[in-house]
Amino acid sequence: MAILNVRPELIDALTALREGVAAARFPLPLPGAERARRSRDELLAQLDDYLMPRLRVPDAPLLAVVGGSTGAGKSTLVNSLVGRRVSEAGVLRPTTRTPVLVCHPDDREWFAGRRILPRLERVWVPRQDAAQGQFGSGARGDTAGDELLGAEETDTEDDGSRPLRIETDSALPAGLALLDAPDIDSLVARNRDLAAELLCAADIWVLVTTAARYADAVPWNLLRTAKEYDVTLVTVLDRVPHQIAPDVARQYGALMIREGLADVPRFTVPELPESAGGSGLLPATAVAGLRNWLAQRALDPAARAVAGRRTAVGALASLRPRVASLANASAAQHAAATRLTGHVEDAFEEARVRVRRHIAVGELLAGDADALWRGFPVDSRGEEVLDAFEEGLTTLLASAVAAADERIAESWRREPAVPGGESADATGERRGRGLPEGVRGSDGRGRMNLLVRRWRRCMEELADEEARAVDHGFGRDAEEAAALLATALVGGGHAAGAYRSLAAAFGEVSARKLRECGVRLLATYVERALYGERDRRLAPLEALETAPGPQVDLIAALSVLRKAESAALPGPGARKLTESQSQTER
Repeated sequence: MAILNVRPELIDALTALREGVAAARFPLPLPGAERARRSRDELLAQLDDYLMPRLRVPDAPLLAVVGGSTGAGKSTLVNSLVGRRVSEAGVLRPTTRTPVLVCHPDDREWFAGRRILPRLERVWVPRQDAAQGQFGSGARGDTAGDELLGAEETDTEDDGSRPLRIETDSALPAGLALLDAPDIDSLVARNRDLAAELLCAADIWVLVTTAARYADAVPWNLLRTAKEYDVTLVTVLDRVPHQIAPDVARQYGALMIREGLADVPRFTVPELPESAGGSGLLPATAVAGLRNWLAQRALDPAARAVAGRRTAVGALASLRPRVASLANASAAQHAAATRLTGHVEDAFEEARVRVRRHIAVGELLAGDADALWRGFPVDSRGEEVLDAFEEGLTTLLASAVAAADERIAESWRREPAVPGGESADATGERRGRGLPEGVRGSDGRGRMNLLVRRWRRCMEELADEEARAVDHGFGRDAEEAAALLATALVGGGHAAGAYRSLAAAFGEVSARKLRECGVRLLATYVERALYGERDRRLAPLEALETAPGPQVDLIAALSVLRKAESAALPGPGARKLTESQSQTER
């Protein structure tokens, strides 16, 4: 009996949704951004490791992931269910670093490839190692076809890859695989992340806790997550002393009922000498109830269909609110980046207006520049006047940029995306004052001066070309003509004599043409200098990829998925999805 009757439209819709989720970026440290990043990673893991593989191949074996907190006895439980040591158990923590998957020999091909958990490297254990007691003596089952496909466990961890060790054993029924996951609360972050990823790949969650820790936050967080996703779930209360087993089981059951999990199967495993150190196998009677429950899921077509369908439909139903939340977070990122961009653009537009105003009132014709102009051309040369204007214009531009930086920093400090004006984004581009690194100080002034020198050369070339065109026998070099033109442009009302001298030397028509060209040239280089600095400050924001595209793609993909779900999952599955959709819309 197939678990689901899946149409190609549903697979296509999920593929498009998966692409939208992968494209979402949350680099700005807005409230909820870290949660959105985790949600995106969890969604990708669930889509890649479970949902899409299950929908593509509905008849694939069920995968039961055994998870729980540190020291819960997960590995001992898996070993006891199989009947031999397949997973390392012991008192040292963390014990399970490399996850171990055990399946029936007939199901080997289902897990040898990358159908599920495609990011994990497969490692197969040779028969002779098991026979010699590497994972315990007395190995049984058909492992004759096994071969080592990867390096040893320690080697694969050292080189940064993530291995998945696979064993086969005929003690397990065909159609069911057990996976011993690392501790969900491991002190090693890599193990915690891997444990969460493995649970996302499960058809059945086997959550293990102990009599001493069943009320802790970790197992209940897992149980609430399982309830939220409506996965097929079973719990094991492990290491329960005989004397208090009924009381502990009753109290645990009351907690489950209070959390709305009354229908979840619960199994109790007594505390035995074999479980104390984690080195032995529990008696078959201690795990018989759980073994029979799992075997029924694999061997009874109706039970198998219910288990697989419930988890798949629950996963589909959970997508809508989670993806909608992701789209909202993406929209918030775009809005924040737009505001930050607006602060930069406004600050540099104000800088442009400020520079033009200072030039118009003749502030550059002051100090040394004024003294040199008064002595021109008798006591000072055109080159000296131009040098003074070059220095003055460079200083004016650098001052305007510094003022823009201060305004940007003040505006950004009020933004939640840049708390306190400190470094905030994942690229590390904004630090201290909230501005891109390497665009302030002497480097910025150097860029200003380079553009001002180019403006000066253009002025000299313009004056020289006009002198040659009119052939008035000006009798002075291009620098003197350029000095007159520059003074007429930047001297304001104090430099009326400069334009009169220019008109006398070139003629009124040529002088007017020179001034018009000079005005455009000066405006071009001022804007080039200021907008160049603006663009340098905007570049880190643009690199964050916070455009509205991902949000639009996610919403569109959700709409397509909704239609595909309704067509592919009639009956109870469709009702569950409709309820989830209604809650999301509300």
